Amino acid sequence: MPSDPAEQADPEERARQVCLRLLTFAPRTRAQLAQALARQHIPAGVADAVLGRFTDAGLIDDAAFARAWVESRHHGRGLARRALGAELRRRGVGDDEIRGAMSTLGPDEEAETARRLVERRLAGTRGQRPDARARRLAGMLARKGYPAGLAFRVIREALEAEGEEDPAVLGDDPAWTE
Repeated sequence: MPSDPAEQADPEERARQVCLRLLTFAPRTRAQLAQALARQHIPAGVADAVLGRFTDAGLIDDAAFARAWVESRHHGRGLARRALGAELRRRGVGDDEIRGAMSTLGPDEEAETARRLVERRLAGTRGQRPDARARRLAGMLARKGYPAGLAFRVIREALEAEGEEDPAVLGDDPAWTE
């Protein structure tokens, strides 16, 4: 017989306790909670029933989680739609919820965020060769999930506004004119 009182509790009570403890610290997706329950050896049927009740009660809401995630990570870290979608998929959010959350983030807003990111990093690249500056900025935007065409356009605008006129950096590469 197990000596730990938590192990003696019925699986449904243990599942509720695991979910409540995790939700106390931060919002979680249904898939994240299901994984946590599986790690605690909660039977799948019990886990599904508890997760269903938590969903019905509004304690688990993948669509709200996705909307909050997009808002937070886009404005806080400057992540693009592609990176945000990948992060949400890794957390088990469904495609419909992801599309709904992404609908709040328009292409103009994404381009403006990319411009702000480039502006913040541009000063740190002064004194470097123009092609090196452009590569560093493009790499930063790529890591944040921005498409190449948008990245090159924003970088070109920023360098031109700064007076950078090197045709090898700004004009000869067809990617810069996308």
